[in-house]
Amino acid sequence: MATQSNQPLPEGYQLQQYTIDKVLSSGGFSIVYLAHDKTGTPYAVKEYLPAALVVRADGADVNINSEENQSVFRHGLKCFFEEGRSLAMISHPNIVRVENFFRANETVYMVMQYVRGRTLQFHIQRHRHEFSESFIRRMFTHLLNGLREVHANKLLHLDIKPGNIYITMGGKPVLLDFGAARQSLTDDAPKLRPMYTAGYAASEQYRQAELMGPWTDIYAIGATMYTCIGGIHPPPANERIEEDRIEPLRELARATFSEDLYDIVDWCLQLDHLARPQSAFELQKALMKDSSEWRDDVIAGEAERGFTNKLKATLNKKIF
Repeated sequence: MATQSNQPLPEGYQLQQYTIDKVLSSGGFSIVYLAHDKTGTPYAVKEYLPAALVVRADGADVNINSEENQSVFRHGLKCFFEEGRSLAMISHPNIVRVENFFRANETVYMVMQYVRGRTLQFHIQRHRHEFSESFIRRMFTHLLNGLREVHANKLLHLDIKPGNIYITMGGKPVLLDFGAARQSLTDDAPKLRPMYTAGYAASEQYRQAELMGPWTDIYAIGATMYTCIGGIHPPPANERIEEDRIEPLRELARATFSEDLYDIVDWCLQLDHLARPQSAFELQKALMKDSSEWRDDVIAGEAERGFTNKLKATLNKKIF
């Protein structure tokens, strides 16, 4: 878990109708808690808490650490709140559901569906040797359904990576932990450390934020597919601009994948944003080009069924 200088809310703290159980994750921008309501339904509650701008040593209220950070904090708070309101309007099985958002303790909270499962990062570390081409094509095709809905609502994710994709207990990929508000905060305060993830952030996130669009998330999808196949993420895009030393995926892959799939990943990872797929739908069409072949493999393939059964067995174990 990333270092967090601010104190989290304590176990048992009553936050409106939600009782805090424990911290799930924390970072420089927010803390995510496991909580439950009066019916016992679990939720993930995300607290806007940029460590570079606010302090909470005791109690629940947050305090801005300097007068000059006042406007920056308020701008980020507004972006976080607006993002929560926009996400609450999206209902899609491949996107984490935002159930509520509200102000309290001088900050903002986003209440999300609690997704039971494991991250894609976990499965890459434990089960990558079992990933088949059909599994990769099928998983990312479903995930892109959700991303299309996000883009249709004029939102960008801006932090897609294996750690932000959950595979549910039923084997469904769910995209969570959006980064658009973090990007807005960084844009408004250049002195803050960038809040994107190296290796998954596109070149325009480093230098030309005005060029960001759906293709920016497509780069991150490509980097995530690269990691699924190769086991490592691509070099940071800013380093690739200076000297592109990305290792060919064909040389990293343990298993045999089609040239078409390698080409799709290469297409997504182009440094020039105009050279990538320009929409999630365009990438979906490429992944589904041989859909009859890989769908038949999903239905009939013993390896695919074996992986799915192992995945479900793993997820049925106690996770938290």
